[in-house]
Amino acid sequence: MLITILATVVVLGVLIFVHELGHFVTAKLVDIEVPRFSIGLGPKLVGFRRGETEYVISWLPLGGYVKMAGMEEMEVIEGKDERKPAAEVAEAGVAGAKATTARGPRDFESKSVGARALVISAGVIMNFLFAFVVFTLAALVWGVQTPPEALLGPVAASDLPPGAQALARVPPGTRIVAVGRDPVEDWADVARALRTLPPGPTAVRFAGAPPVTIELPAADKERDKLANAVSPAQPPVVADVLEDSPAREVGIRAGDRITSAGGEPVRFWQDFVRVVQAHPGQPLPLEVQRGDRSLVITATPRAEPDTLEDGSIRTVGRLGVMAPLPPKVRPGLGGAIVEGGRETWGYVTLVVDFLRDLVLGRQSPRNLGGPILIGQLSGRVARAGLEAFLRFMALFSVNLAVLNLLPIPVLDGGHLMFLAVEAVRGRALTLNQRARLTQVGFVLVVALMVWAVANDVLRLFGI
Repeated sequence: MLITILATVVVLGVLIFVHELGHFVTAKLVDIEVPRFSIGLGPKLVGFRRGETEYVISWLPLGGYVKMAGMEEMEVIEGKDERKPAAEVAEAGVAGAKATTARGPRDFESKSVGARALVISAGVIMNFLFAFVVFTLAALVWGVQTPPEALLGPVAASDLPPGAQALARVPPGTRIVAVGRDPVEDWADVARALRTLPPGPTAVRFAGAPPVTIELPAADKERDKLANAVSPAQPPVVADVLEDSPAREVGIRAGDRITSAGGEPVRFWQDFVRVVQAHPGQPLPLEVQRGDRSLVITATPRAEPDTLEDGSIRTVGRLGVMAPLPPKVRPGLGGAIVEGGRETWGYVTLVVDFLRDLVLGRQSPRNLGGPILIGQLSGRVARAGLEAFLRFMALFSVNLAVLNLLPIPVLDGGHLMFLAVEAVRGRALTLNQRARLTQVGFVLVVALMVWAVANDVLRLFGI
């Protein structure tokens, strides 16, 4: 529990700080007065003042903000409203007025649209940069995972979309040599072909087995279902055992080969996972090969909720063991930079695709997670090691950046939307208009937070 709490504090604290630091530094660079730098939202918890800026930690640890002089709509976030009466505010563009009497040369509104857009964009830029740096350093320090061999693992026909059931009849462990007209060398080529080839009948050819013809779906959701249903064959060898897991409690070790689970023979890692998931909270006998010794170990998989693609919740068993991975190679600095950019962009497209599918109804709103889920994941990856923890932070940083670009007032995307309107019409929205829209955005963001927290609570109870 302590590790989970500390990991959550580090993840949220570091990423919020990185985001707000981008706003703060660029505001100073373009000479905007910054009265407050806050980690957290709502009323101040603790803080101190240095120079013109008050640095505070606020009560609600789900965000932060940099209050800049002249951004009166930020009062909504702080839980107060100190806007001047409308009679005291001259609307931009009316009778040639371009500023209020209270506007100073270091106010946000006194700067050019370009300077303001840079300040607003700097937070997400810093989050993207943080992810890029982490992925680049990870490639340099720990290396890059080589793709698995193009060996087809066990496939359940029920997991496949219509028209692809023939893949379930292919013997597990068979090597794939081509998908359509594209030859494949490793599993990355297989995954790419299944996701990007045109829809319609497509031949999949194998070494030592007859080819099969499958129907590649046109719908993105069905295409994702196909890509997720097939996986590379993996040996049933334990790569690592998580702390405080059922597997560690019964003495399972890294390097153990699982030969049988629940009386069923295990040839591939997928066979092992299938049996474990089917026995939540039930004693499960395992036959383990450890060196030249054969052991029988009884473990009880921990019952945990699992969210399906349609948003429904099922209970599955988990032992807390890690699957084997292909070896890593260490690229040079240039290769690490390329890998950092590739991973960052890959996660950007992943988050954007999820949001698109959520709007189009292809993803269930039940898949949204909140602070409880973030805490659970933070604790898990912290136990998995420094590399896993940093990679999770980088992925979460990309999530934070993309979500902040949504055109919702109170988010960075909403402020950029205000600036775009100003650039097109030649004058800004009035202070009252921006403040009202910011209030609406704040209510919407809070509603989304409440929904995400409710999902977290329901997951805890397996609902």
